[in-house]
Amino acid sequence: MVQRHSVVIAKDDGGLEVYPLKQWLRQNPDHLPAGMDGARNTSHQLRAALRQAGWTMQETPDEIRMIFPGHSARIDAVDEVLGGTDEPVGESDEGIPYFSLEYQLRDFLATNLSSIDFGGRKLSVYVDPTGRDGVEYATAVGPIDILAVDETGAFFVFELKRAQSSDRALGQITRYMGWVKQTIGRDKDVSGIIVSKSVSRNLKYGRTVVPNVYLFEYAVSFSVAPAHDIDPL
Repeated sequence: MVQRHSVVIAKDDGGLEVYPLKQWLRQNPDHLPAGMDGARNTSHQLRAALRQAGWTMQETPDEIRMIFPGHSARIDAVDEVLGGTDEPVGESDEGIPYFSLEYQLRDFLATNLSSIDFGGRKLSVYVDPTGRDGVEYATAVGPIDILAVDETGAFFVFELKRAQSSDRALGQITRYMGWVKQTIGRDKDVSGIIVSKSVSRNLKYGRTVVPNVYLFEYAVSFSVAPAHDIDPL
């Protein structure tokens, strides 16, 4: 079995961000070890160079996890949090499907943003004048999961939680919204959208005094259809 390589980063709210190694290094070239190239070098070469640069490596039967320098002490029992599965969708104790890794939820939403109804708003991923898109949009206060716009040019900041979202998500998303409002969105409306499998009661209370933040819960469904008939030529 080929082991996939992932980057694990501890978030301020106690959660974890997990990304495919090469994709993350392409989006964050400042963290490439000297002499390394995210496109030409293999994952094995990159992980060896990252370990020399102070990254911690954790291995499971199907995954190599590279833990961001200085984050090991903040990541308690990574195996317990992430498990060893390579399935894109997990299942909670209540039997409700959810995305196992946060980047899978992010990528699904970014790809299908224009076809998802967020309270009647038609959204698309923001693209800045340099051509950089709004997926993991880098800012001075941290990366925004997804930065989107509607047809009027108003900004929407997405904060994603693959499982339950606590009220700490409100502080995160308002920080990103404040950055957008003070920089690229000075003359635009800026709103926030928190998407998670379940929204905590505390977060719902917090949202009542921040009316331009909207809360959504996602659901994962799966269906099959017969495919044994041969289509006519």
